[in-house]
Amino acid sequence: QVQLVESGGGLVQPGGSLRLSCAASAGIFSIYTMGWYRQAPGKQRELVAAITSGGSTNYADSVKGRFTISRDNAKNTVYLQMNSLKPEDTAVYYCNANYRHLYDYWGQGTQATVSS
Repeated sequence: QVQLVESGGGLVQPGGSLRLSCAASAGIFSIYTMGWYRQAPGKQRELVAAITSGGSTNYADSVKGRFTISRDNAKNTVYLQMNSLKPEDTAVYYCNANYRHLYDYWGQGTQATVSS
């Protein structure tokens, strides 16, 4: 069982930045594909960014060039650096750990609000 704990959300003005962190409690962190998802009110949860065990990344078109996902396997932590934030980035952001679709874990979510 892997527990994921997100942190780093908050209120920021448009154009600002936030850095989300997701710490995994146990397990062989390095083997998991780690992802950040978000869910805005009234909308479905969507993939924002993911990073494989080998370090390959992919991003939603809406965040390309603004968000960066990274991981530190020594710290069992994945990060999401969010720059040039827009009001439409407002959502609850969830961390996900997945291993070959056999094991799938979610964090409790952290709220990011972009508003002036």
